[in-house]
Amino acid sequence: MFKLTIVPFAGLLLLASCNTAPPAPAVDLVAEQAKIHDLEAAWAKDAAAKDVEKSVANYADDAVLIMPGAPPFKGRDAIRTAWKGMLDDPNLKINFSADRVEIGASGDLATTKGSYTQTTTNPKTKKPVEDKGSYVTVYKKQADGGWKAVEDITASEIAPK
Repeated sequence: MFKLTIVPFAGLLLLASCNTAPPAPAVDLVAEQAKIHDLEAAWAKDAAAKDVEKSVANYADDAVLIMPGAPPFKGRDAIRTAWKGMLDDPNLKINFSADRVEIGASGDLATTKGSYTQTTTNPKTKKPVEDKGSYVTVYKKQADGGWKAVEDITASEIAPK
């Protein structure tokens, strides 16, 4: 009787092991970091050239942009409005670059942390003002293998006056 029980049990274990999912392909972290680094370098050039559409194209449809002194901009249309207002400033000079790019182990989320500098027009005095600070951007990998920002947060190092 014991032999009759073990044989079917062993057969069930064998069948169960055949139905396990294959391991997920390994994520090439270095290649994904390079993609995001290149994406942000191109984005910084597009922003410096005051190209609204190329700058906004880096965001997912449901992304959120958080900037000092403003409520969160939710969705690509609201983010376009924010970028347009900033890029329309005749005194605008902007530069940013990541000093850290990290990819999640699953390969579908990434973060960048970096610094920015910008010159804008003070709305009250109409004079140029310098700003510098830090940013954190969270990216989500898209179905086409590209990356889109889903959260973009900036923090000025200069205290409001």
